[in-house]
Amino acid sequence: MARILVTGGAGFIGSHLVEFLLQQGHEVLCLDNYFTGSKENLMHLRDNPRLEMIRHDVVNPIMLEVDQIFHLACPASPVHYQYNPVKTIKTNVLGTLHMLGLAKRVKARILLASTSEIYGDPLEHPQQEKYWGNVNCIGPRSCYDEGKRVAETLMMDYHRQNRVDIRIARIFNTYGPRMALNDGRVVSNFIVQALSGKEITIYGEGQQTRSFCYVSDLVEGLTRLMNCEKQTEPVNLGNPEEFTIMELARKVLTLTGSTAPLVYKPLPPDDPVRRKPDISRAQKKLGWQPTVPLDAGLKATIPYFAGKLKG
Repeated sequence: MARILVTGGAGFIGSHLVEFLLQQGHEVLCLDNYFTGSKENLMHLRDNPRLEMIRHDVVNPIMLEVDQIFHLACPASPVHYQYNPVKTIKTNVLGTLHMLGLAKRVKARILLASTSEIYGDPLEHPQQEKYWGNVNCIGPRSCYDEGKRVAETLMMDYHRQNRVDIRIARIFNTYGPRMALNDGRVVSNFIVQALSGKEITIYGEGQQTRSFCYVSDLVEGLTRLMNCEKQTEPVNLGNPEEFTIMELARKVLTLTGSTAPLVYKPLPPDDPVRRKPDISRAQKKLGWQPTVPLDAGLKATIPYFAGKLKG
C-alpha cells in the first residue's frame, strides 16, 4: 500500500478521493488551507488511523515523505477563484512548483488536477487533448484558466528536464454531494435555488451546453490515471453526454418538485458556449468511461443539499 498526499483533500472532489484511497487501504495525508475545503467533508473519516490531516497552504513549500501526490489544491468555481485572483494564480503556479519540487526530491509520482477551462471558449467541438484552446489571457477568468495552463507547462518541463513522473487530468464539470452551498457553479446553484423556492438564474438564453460528470466516476478516472504507466500526456476526464443549461434547469425543477420561476440574466464574460470532452484517450489508455447518468447523479446529490439547507 502507498503513502499518498492529496492537496485540497478537504475539498469537494478531494474528500471523495481521500475516502476512496482509504477504502483501498492506503495511508493518506490530506493537506488543505480550508479556503474552499471544509473539515466537515472529512469528519466521518477522522477516526481512521491511516488518515493524517495537515493545515497548510501550498503557496508555501512543505517537506513530506510520500509515494504519490494528487495535486488538487485550488479554488475551482468562478465565485471563489475570482474572489482573490492573485491568490488563485499563486496557488496554481507556486503551489504546483512546490509540489513538483517535492515529487522530484522524494521521487513521487504526481498527478495535476487541471481543467477543461484550459480550452477557454472552444472553437473545436468536442474538445480533444491536442486542442490548444481559445483563452482570453487578460480576462476575469484568466487567473484560473492561465494558472492551470502554466501548471501544465511546469508539469511537462519538470518531466522533460528532471524526469519527474507526471500525470495530467483535464477535469470537466463535476458535481455531487459535498459541493459547497455557495459553490457558484450551475448544478449547485440550480439545486439550492429550487429547494429554497428562489428564482432559477439562467445566464443568456440557457442554450450554452455543458457535460456533467458525477464525482464517483471522476475519482475512478483520477486513480486509474495515477496508476496507469507511461501516460504523461494530458487526459480529459468528464462525461461526454452534452446538455443545455435549460435542460439541466428543467431536470432539477422536476426532481425537486419545485415551481420556482426562471429568470434570465446576461452571460458572464468569456463564458464558454459549448463544452464537451472527447474521452477517447481515457477510454483507450485507462479503460475508463463514466457510468452514472445525469438523472441518477442529481437524485444522489439533491438530498445532500436538502440536508445542508435544513442546517
